[in-house]
Formats: sequence, structure tokens, C-alpha cells
Amino acid sequence: MLIKPVKLQPGDRIATVSPSWGGAGEPALKWRYEQGVKRLEEVFGLEVIPMPNSLKGEEYLYQNPQARAEDLMAAFKDEQIKGIIANIGGEDSIRLLPYIDFDVIRKNPKIFMGYSDVTISHLFCHKAGISSFYGPAILTDFAENVQMHPYTIEMVNRTLFSNDIIGEIEPANEWTSERLEWVEENKNRLRNMRKNSGYEVLQGTGVVQGYLIGGGIEVLEFAKGTEIWPENEYWENSILFFETSEEYPEPNLIKYWLRNYAAQGILQKTNGIIFGKPQDEKYYEEYKEVIHNVMKEFDLENLPILYNLNFGHTEPKFILPYGAKAEVDCEQGKFKILESGVK
Repeated sequence: MLIKPVKLQPGDRIATVSPSWGGAGEPALKWRYEQGVKRLEEVFGLEVIPMPNSLKGEEYLYQNPQARAEDLMAAFKDEQIKGIIANIGGEDSIRLLPYIDFDVIRKNPKIFMGYSDVTISHLFCHKAGISSFYGPAILTDFAENVQMHPYTIEMVNRTLFSNDIIGEIEPANEWTSERLEWVEENKNRLRNMRKNSGYEVLQGTGVVQGYLIGGGIEVLEFAKGTEIWPENEYWENSILFFETSEEYPEPNLIKYWLRNYAAQGILQKTNGIIFGKPQDEKYYEEYKEVIHNVMKEFDLENLPILYNLNFGHTEPKFILPYGAKAEVDCEQGKFKILESGVK
């Protein structure tokens, strides 16, 4: 079992980190970072501090993965910091691995949240035995133009500020993946929202429960075969969650990656899978087809699979606590988290 961190309360101090891309420190994006911080302060009543290296810019952070790791370790060590949120993802968090002290994380459990390439940092936490949160990032969700989406606000409050059972996660009524340039002229431009069609049951019957594990499906590829790849016991009785990024991986890649999970025996161990909404709903039907085909190839056509959930590279989004017990209901097409994410 993973250790749950303590819930957040208004007045708590949280740290922002850049474990991957250093864009938050670029002069042209300073306004965007500050807007995200302002929301954390005004909407949630938190005190926000950037870790020392996190705003040193794209080039410095690319060249110094050790500095990014130092920020992460310092944030976990600092007893005054109650939570850590990633500024944004990227593509090379795996380079932090040599500099991670898993004992530091294990001895200082606290809320850690982000998505995309931050999957790697979630696996650091996982190896250390603590639950972390696959969810919103500073430059995207918190710094959303005009205001944060009410759905995301509700999910942050339900998941990080309350130790009640999280419960049923309803689909968002609307969604967007629209790309508006992060320039100040767009600050007051709302992105176009589209009506959301809700969850789809791809296959399976009945109701299954399991413990959440997963992340960005492309990013998980970096971790396979390394010391942070979860041990066999964590795949048993799990609910896997997978989502794809703005790089729109080709359907064939999804097929190859899922075949690997089957070849490892992971798909045979899990109790069910949830897939996030593909960015822009590109390859929406094609992904479904390759998922069906791989399940057929490995005689897994009864494995419960829910599709088109609002997490990962889509806004608004809900939050998935690693290791929390969840439920996939194929009869009603529902998804629930059966415990609190925090204590």
C-alpha cells in the first residue's frame, strides 16, 4: 500500500517545480506562471513559492537535470512545504533518475501533482512508497485564460483538500484541447469549448475494482526496464490508466505498447483499464480499434475498459491518486474512486 499524504488546507505553503521543460522561467511566459500562482493563492488560499532552480529557464534546466532533481528533493525535505505542483511536463524527466534520493521522498510524504512527462516523477514517488496525484499543472490548468474551469476547481478541492471518499467522477459537460498561443494578447481569450459525449464502455461487463496505476502512455515507455518500473505486485488487482499527449501518437504505437503490456503479463493481471480523452479527439476511433484488436489477440476481450475520461491532456480534468482504490462499472458506464486521496 502507498502512503497517503496529508490533505491541504488554506494557508498551506506549496512549492512549484520544473522537473521537465523549463518554460515557466522564460521571460515571455512569466505572466503565465504568475497567473497560475495567483489562482492558487486566490482560489485555494495557498502560499506559493518557486523552488530555486525552477524558473531559471529552458536552456539552463535542459542542461542541468541535477538542478531540477535538487529542487524536487529540497521541496520534499522542507517541512514547511505541504504540497508540490509541477509547472508543466516536457520530455526528459527520466534524466533526473540518477539524482533522486528515494529515502527523502519516503520520509517526507506530501502532495505531489502534475501530468504528462511528470509521470516519471510520479514513478519516483511510487518507488518511494507514497501516493501522488496525476492531475493539473501550473502553466496549463491553473493558468487557464480568464479563469480556471469550475470542474477542475471542484476536483482539486475534492481530491487534495478533503479526506472524504472522492466518489463518483462524473464526465465533464464540455472539453477543449484548443491550442491558443501563450502570449499576453490572448490572456482574455477563452478557448472554444465543445460538448462532451461522456464515457464509453469499450468492452467488459459487471463492476470491477482495483488500485490506480498508470500515466502518460508515451512517457511510461521511458521507464520500462528501469528501477522505477513498478514491481509485479502493483499490477495485480490494479486499474490501469493511460492517456496520450499533444504529440498525437500514431495508432500503431498504441498497438505496439499495449502488446508489450500483454507480453509482460500486466494486462492479464489488471482488473480494468481507463483511457483518457485523446488530445483534440484525434485518432478517437482509431485508438478504439487498436485497443479492441490487441485485447482480441491476447484473449482479453472480457477485460473491462472505459474510454474518453477527462484526465491528462484535456481540459477540464479530474485527478487520479496513485494507489487509490477505484471502480469501473461497465453496466452503467461509471467511474468511481472509492477512498480519499489524502488523510
